[in-house]
Amino acid sequence: MARGLDILGDPWSMLVLREVFFGNTRFHAMKLRLGVADSVLTKRLAGLMEHGLLTKQDYDDGGRTRQEYVLTSRGEDALPVLNAVIIWAEKHLEAPTDQAHMFVIHSSCGLRTSSADTCTECGEVLTAANTSWHSLGRTEHPIELSTAAHVRGGAA
Repeated sequence: MARGLDILGDPWSMLVLREVFFGNTRFHAMKLRLGVADSVLTKRLAGLMEHGLLTKQDYDDGGRTRQEYVLTSRGEDALPVLNAVIIWAEKHLEAPTDQAHMFVIHSSCGLRTSSADTCTECGEVLTAANTSWHSLGRTEHPIELSTAAHVRGGAA
């Protein structure tokens, strides 16, 4: 457990992973969403890359090539940990506002689940490809999660 907490136990690292699962993969956009200092975000991104949870991928911004951060298969495997934190917080902690709620949705059946790794409604194993998160503060509808499959060039 201690080895896993060394990587996943840092709140900023978990929030960075949340952003990447939500498809928010660019440094500036993450910084704005998280309200974090450049140095903190840089350090967490470097650590997540060092441990193989994220990798950089080139993209063209219309004038020059830039890089964004994408999940690797190892990073995608952290999904049940993030799901567990979301579910536990909804069950045990009062939300500061009505918009602060977040739910794990099994996209295949469209229902909310109370299990981090298996849909409690239909029994299917949850993966990034079949799971959505519904953050009421972001959108009216659940957001499909990014997967490691989006990594180009086999870096997943």
